[in-house]
Amino acid sequence: MFYTVPKGYFPNFTPKFQMINRITGNYMKVLIVVDMQNDFVDGALGSSEAMHIVEPVKAKIATYKANGDAIFYTQDTHTEQYLETQEGKRLPVTHCIKGTPGWDLVPGVYLDGCPLVEKPAFGSLELAEKISRLESVEFIELVGLCTDICVISNALIVKARMPEIPIRVDASCCAGVTPESHRNALQAMKMCQIEILNE
Repeated sequence: MFYTVPKGYFPNFTPKFQMINRITGNYMKVLIVVDMQNDFVDGALGSSEAMHIVEPVKAKIATYKANGDAIFYTQDTHTEQYLETQEGKRLPVTHCIKGTPGWDLVPGVYLDGCPLVEKPAFGSLELAEKISRLESVEFIELVGLCTDICVISNALIVKARMPEIPIRVDASCCAGVTPESHRNALQAMKMCQIEILNE
């Protein structure tokens, strides 16, 4: 099943590309790269599991780029007052403070010109709204960190905003806070009719 939404602005794709897309009947695939930031890989909240997925995520991004599909990024973004927030009180580990090295995306992950959404919370309504403006979307796939927090949050928001678009998560390109919480999140997403790949 394909889902076509009203025409909207998407900076990575020229009007010529969109016109070809409509004429040929080709459908766009969308990749969401969630929070592939230094603090989640080898920084304040890093893990060996997170480091293990960096190269597979890069390979996934390269495939989408080669096929001319859409790629969106999210970037967990906090201020120096993080510890005073609801999240900070429950997770008192300062991380992803805007402008710090830990906030930056892992080298080699970001492609110039792709939309990047800074988000102060686990999920992003802005991200879902931007994607909903695309035309002729075949499916949306998510990869990144952390499976059990920001990946699942964004997967469910996108699913709620676009219920007729298939949503997928590549388990081999995600890592959770722990291996167990990673597996639990995958099971929870399955129950919400999100397809899990490479489990």
